[in-house]
Amino acid sequence: MQRESMEFDVLIVGGGPAGLSTACRLAQLAEQEEKELQICVIEKGSEIGAHILSGAVFETRALDELFSDWKERGAPLNTPVIGDDIFLFKNAEKATKLPNFMVPKTFHNKGNYITSMGNVCRWLAEQAEALGVEVFPGFSAAEVIYGENGAVEGVITGDMGISASGEHKDSYMPGMELRARYTVFAEGSRGHLGKELIAKFELDKNRSPQHYALGFKEIWDIPADQHQEGLVVHSTGWPLEGHASGGGYLYHAENNQVFVGLIVDLNYTNPHVNPFAEFQQYKQHPTILKALKGGKRVSYGARVITKGGFHSLPKMTMPGAIFAGCEAGTLNFAKIKGNHTAMKSGMLAAESVYAALSAEQSHTDLIEHEERFKNSWLFNELYTSRNFGPVIHKWGTWLGGAYNTLDQNWFGGKLPFNIKDNRPDYAGMELADKAKKLTYPKPDNAITFDRSSSVYLSNTNHEEDQPCHLQLLDPTIPISVNLVKYAEPAQRYCPAGVYEVVEQSNGDKVFQINAQNCIHCKTCDIKDPSQNIRWVTPEGTGGPNYPNM
Repeated sequence: MQRESMEFDVLIVGGGPAGLSTACRLAQLAEQEEKELQICVIEKGSEIGAHILSGAVFETRALDELFSDWKERGAPLNTPVIGDDIFLFKNAEKATKLPNFMVPKTFHNKGNYITSMGNVCRWLAEQAEALGVEVFPGFSAAEVIYGENGAVEGVITGDMGISASGEHKDSYMPGMELRARYTVFAEGSRGHLGKELIAKFELDKNRSPQHYALGFKEIWDIPADQHQEGLVVHSTGWPLEGHASGGGYLYHAENNQVFVGLIVDLNYTNPHVNPFAEFQQYKQHPTILKALKGGKRVSYGARVITKGGFHSLPKMTMPGAIFAGCEAGTLNFAKIKGNHTAMKSGMLAAESVYAALSAEQSHTDLIEHEERFKNSWLFNELYTSRNFGPVIHKWGTWLGGAYNTLDQNWFGGKLPFNIKDNRPDYAGMELADKAKKLTYPKPDNAITFDRSSSVYLSNTNHEEDQPCHLQLLDPTIPISVNLVKYAEPAQRYCPAGVYEVVEQSNGDKVFQINAQNCIHCKTCDIKDPSQNIRWVTPEGTGGPNYPNM
């Protein structure tokens, strides 16, 4: 097929914190040396920020470096943290507030801000455009372009106007070739092109497998007398204790709003676990309920978090391309934060790319980037928290938490041990008939809700007559294997109700995929015990449209 083609010096795939910080830093470097660079950012969401979901308590360290005058520029950071409350939820009724000495110091948030990262990304895009960067939302990167020598030379954007049966509709428009001397992949957690590149170039060789968690978030308008602007609440324990690890949060933002959510590690082994239902239960705990009662839920979303940390970092460079942010897994789970690290990762990528461009290079492997990374505070931050996630996975919340508190508070993350979790998150699933059955209360439609009404609040929309972007490598496995062995856990782990097992009139069971409900969380691509589901990008602009998540 003959496609239109555009050429750039640098192409950045993904308009999140990492991609936009890459673009801004590149443009700044070019401006300082009075050079012209053609820099392009493409984003699959309908607008910048549409697919951004984060807690978020934001640390400004990277932003201070990128734009030291961010306050004067009007960055949407208006709610400084005024206090940290950290609780152990013992059961559905009781909670104990933990004293500081029992909590890793990395959990404390003095100097940080409660914010919407969607709005921060919109602001970053404005800064990038003011620096001359071209920012194109609504364009999904569907394929990698490889040169004759195997180097990455850009991407092909997704075709538009193809029917579910594969025919060209009247609205058909072929995707474009976007070519560049270097391509930065900043797709976010479990990027589908990043997954391909890691496999092709063996970037994860001799690394621990990557690990993930599923993060939920709702925004609530609450009564003024229940609101404590700037208060950060974190918790561990109930309702996850006993069958999964993770924790919850409640952030008191501006305008009488709170951000409430639950993070569920995806290494759980009980196929009956329903992360969405766990989150709904979480809101019923008195510590959370006292803030939400009488309020109104205004937004809902979910997204996986890359949390493997230092031991799971892939090699970040390959011929013609480089990873930035959660594409590589730079989140620091010891801080429950990944935005400042994603931004710094993008800035480092920009510096490596700019050095190569200044040396008149193209499509090379930016091997000097590893040294630049090792000499940065980002490396030190990830290294000193390298064991945080693995010890929770291997030793549990109590023993693992005690180790982490000792390691972080007394030794600064420098205890001479490397503790790794080398079991992938999808592995180790128990057989359904051997696992503990879990039952969940029905939603009350006041504090707890069902998945359908929740997806509605995410403003998710897809062109319905298009090829399914949730591909089954073997369409027989969901019924013949997953249903028989694991009661088909996709029915429960998906936070949007995309997957159903439907019984037909003749008694046969069919695996139904409601792809139009997909909120692009990527859980299925990670958690399917048979590794049979492949998430690929749908038409550009499809998916959630988060206003300020």
